[in-house]
Amino acid sequence: MKYPEPTREEFLFFSGPEKVLFYVIVYACLAYMVYQIVGRVCLWMQGKPVDWYKTREGRTYWVPTQDGLKHWVGNVSTYVLAQKKVRSSRPKSGAPMHLMIFYGFLTLFLATTLLAINTYGPIKFHKGNYYLAYEMFVDIMGVVFLVGVAWAAVRRYLNLKSELGLAMFDEPKQMLQRRRWPMSQSANDFWTLGLLFVMGVTGYWLEAARMSASPQPFDWSAPVGHLWSELQGPFSPLSYKVVWWFHMIWVFVFFCVLPKMRLRHIVMAILTTAGKSERPMGQLKTISMEEVEQTEQIGVKFTKDLSRWNLMSLDACMECGRCTEVCPAWNVGKILNPKQVVQDVRGAMESGQDMVAAIGAEALWACTTCNACVEACPVLIRHVDLIVDVRRNLVSEGQLSGSAATMLRQTASTSHAWGQPSSVREDWMKGMDIPMCRDGVEFDYLFWVGCAGATDPAAVKTTKATAELLKKANVKFACLGREEACTGDPARRVGEEFLFQEKAMQNASVFERYGVKKVVTTCPHCMNSLKNEYGEFGAKLEVFHHSQLLQDLVSKGALLAAKPQKGEVTFHDPCYLGRVNEESQAPRDILSNEVAEPEHARHKTLCCGAGGGRMWMEETPSQRPSNRRAEELIATGAKTVAVGCPFCRIMLGDSLKQVRPDDEIRILDLAEMLQEANASGQN
Repeated sequence: MKYPEPTREEFLFFSGPEKVLFYVIVYACLAYMVYQIVGRVCLWMQGKPVDWYKTREGRTYWVPTQDGLKHWVGNVSTYVLAQKKVRSSRPKSGAPMHLMIFYGFLTLFLATTLLAINTYGPIKFHKGNYYLAYEMFVDIMGVVFLVGVAWAAVRRYLNLKSELGLAMFDEPKQMLQRRRWPMSQSANDFWTLGLLFVMGVTGYWLEAARMSASPQPFDWSAPVGHLWSELQGPFSPLSYKVVWWFHMIWVFVFFCVLPKMRLRHIVMAILTTAGKSERPMGQLKTISMEEVEQTEQIGVKFTKDLSRWNLMSLDACMECGRCTEVCPAWNVGKILNPKQVVQDVRGAMESGQDMVAAIGAEALWACTTCNACVEACPVLIRHVDLIVDVRRNLVSEGQLSGSAATMLRQTASTSHAWGQPSSVREDWMKGMDIPMCRDGVEFDYLFWVGCAGATDPAAVKTTKATAELLKKANVKFACLGREEACTGDPARRVGEEFLFQEKAMQNASVFERYGVKKVVTTCPHCMNSLKNEYGEFGAKLEVFHHSQLLQDLVSKGALLAAKPQKGEVTFHDPCYLGRVNEESQAPRDILSNEVAEPEHARHKTLCCGAGGGRMWMEETPSQRPSNRRAEELIATGAKTVAVGCPFCRIMLGDSLKQVRPDDEIRILDLAEMLQEANASGQN
């Protein structure tokens, strides 16, 4: 007996008028969806143009350039198709659940698209072995999709119960507008998941109804639908059409609500990730005086002052709360909630409200600019850029006071963030015979000391140890001494953009005078500014953290690595080294990889709370991020905490004493540990 070729008929049992009715409804729903999206696009267009359409020569076109298209394709492949950011967070629950929904939905979307191409195209390929494989794969991925959706609903329900219980003990201020909750818990979330689930289930029901109404010998290729059809028995053509229309009603609803519900991120995330900025995470956007003259303001006051990409990214936010979960300020009970910041700015885009009024000044100043939120965001929203842009406007309008404002005045008057005179920058050198640039010595590396490294007692130990190690390894280096000025990092991240630019140009001119090409520094914040931000001011430098240069010297045999006992030492990754500048292995190599790892390490490290100018701001003792980090480091059982940042050392040094006043826990810089190893000549 010869079986018919595997395929299926579209619009089974449907008459011409019924098909016309379907097309009228579906096009009406699609038109309504497009109408809503156009409304959002109009809001985005309030912002400043992006550079997607500019050539390297600065000319602008109406279509993306070739480089722009390559940029888009690469980003979509990495962050959308490969789901890079999603896979790296919530590995036990959120990531696998989301991946099941995403790849299940993507499969169903592609399956529908291929079916449409076959139906309306000139070539009919939906048949034979292709058809059998298509049915089998889509049927299986539909189950994956439904399991993911059900998992998401249960997970949200359990989180809601847990967070409602915790809310009873939270400070009222954090509970404003549900700021305390990292994951969105609105009724719309459950309606959205319900809609997706119903679409999936009715899709299977429709498949089963087709098999029951018109059975074929190859129906086994869709196992779920085949089993359902056998359980429900024969169907009449009328019954099949009832199920068909029931399923399509939910599809029509999906089209209509897509732009309004968080489902919109399915589309918006593709656009946001495609056009993401190529600026490194640690580089803030530079404001020019020409821009200030044109706008008559510094920084961002209203959403129209943001770029169109920034505004578009607001609509891509799924409110998943990954940014909030990793925020050091939120985790110690402060009002800052990165997810809420995005939603506040989105609300301001719609209402025209002032950004400060929408977000709240207290939340803006709580940010440490550690970029944990940026690193965690699946759709690449740059929360820190948004916050610093608004800070710039606040500072320009005189809305910063207290010790942070004092730091800015000190940096402006003395070129030192702590207000020390330039002559003090050379005090640590006494008796060490440190080569100086002004003496005309030949050098390969400029040893950039930094404000803390030159004057803070604990940081000076690191500076001396590094200098001695470089001399021991016969590295040609020199220092600037009193000619060194603050890089301007604290000023820029507090919001005083033009003070930063003044210091950057001042230092860049010194680098040019002495022909500086390579720089090594013990401060990740200085490293970040010199490496990622000074290029715009004429300083083209190779910049190294001291752990990177020391690790290279160890690998070449010029120095001995430290070899602590296993579990004796834990290492705290500085945010601006491990996360922002993606260096986490060199410090571990210095310690022979014998490190008791804390729960959060490398690019997932916990912030000490000093960045973003917070070092110079008042801190409630019960809300110190450094205390939380200190507790995690102590939990490793290590008796020595190794650090690679003077800011971290200051913050954690105080917190270790506060958290465990009776325990003798040492805090040493990597250079000091290496110095000990080389002084004793250990093997």
